[in-house]
Amino acid sequence: MRLESEHSGSAGDGRARRQAGAVSGESGFVCSLWEVLISIVIVAMVFGTIVNGYLIGAKKAQWTGYSLAAQSLAVQSVEQTRSAAWDIAFSKTEITNLTLQNKVLTVSGPNWSMTGYTVNIMDIPWKGTNYVMATNYISVKTFFENGTSNPWVQLQSIRVDTVWPFDGWGNFTTANYTNTVFTVMAPDNRDPASLGGTDE
Repeated sequence: MRLESEHSGSAGDGRARRQAGAVSGESGFVCSLWEVLISIVIVAMVFGTIVNGYLIGAKKAQWTGYSLAAQSLAVQSVEQTRSAAWDIAFSKTEITNLTLQNKVLTVSGPNWSMTGYTVNIMDIPWKGTNYVMATNYISVKTFFENGTSNPWVQLQSIRVDTVWPFDGWGNFTTANYTNTVFTVMAPDNRDPASLGGTDE
């Protein structure tokens, strides 16, 4: 009798535990499913943000490389103009011999101005026809620093605007950017007598 009662009691307890476990298991399974879905969404957002960050960083690095290459082209044009002989004492102006497309030379008395442009390949990695062209718009002007008083101090202003395209932002459009270099230079004047000095 005691064994039968103990057996029936343990069986009743087992059924109660199974029923409670079934109910709690069902509710726990539903919560676990939502947790898994939310976790997947969070992980997808995190990885998407990481990948997007790498892509933006790569695009910024590419844009920076293009900008530095364009700046190098602008400085190259400035150095070409500065290396040309300009000696007022001997009436020597080699800067007007620069090879420019659509070159326009305008003379107004002792002053003159010259404009034109060149097209060059930017110094960035490329292969075959996968290169990027940039346009250097060059403007050279002479002016007198102290007006028309003697002695005249004639100077040259050199401005180079390098326009280059960039289509790496991923919006299927090409944006043009401009790097500008501006400088002022004095003539060579290799004849000291023309400046009131003596040739020693």
